Amino acid sequence: MSYRIAGIDVHKKMLAVVVADVAVEGAYQFERRQFGSNPGQLQWLAEWLIGQEVQEVVMESTAQYWKPVWQALERYWKLEWQKREGAGRMSGTLHLAQAQSNRGQRGRKNDFADAERLVKRLVAQELILSFCARSRTAPVADPDTPEVPVDARSGAVAEPTGRFAGRGTH
Repeated sequence: MSYRIAGIDVHKKMLAVVVADVAVEGAYQFERRQFGSNPGQLQWLAEWLIGQEVQEVVMESTAQYWKPVWQALERYWKLEWQKREGAGRMSGTLHLAQAQSNRGQRGRKNDFADAERLVKRLVAQELILSFCARSRTAPVADPDTPEVPVDARSGAVAEPTGRFAGRGTH
């Protein structure tokens, strides 16, 4: 059964996007695509991810440039996935990884390699995910629900067990 995840390395004017089917045994086959960061390009990115049947997205950015990407994906891609019949519990999930947890080897930087590493480390549960406040499009949290603790050092959301929040197995 196919389960596709996208990795996005976010920059000010460019997004390096890779998509892989993580349910396939062996080495991942990545499809690469580069997008701009203007609103039209972000909508095109969301439509492309829907066409690729991407069920989860993980992105990384060391600055604030991830915010418009996150908002566009919530508006166009996430809502589409959550409406689909038979969507899994992780379908339509956006992850924001801390840049430090996705650091590559020293040397030349390669944006597509960074995006591929995001996917591989998300599947291996090796990423530290950043805390991200709910958007305005998300429903208001129930006031009776206890707050989720946040690790003071990393800013990652901690699970009740004390481990960092990450993906479950599929």
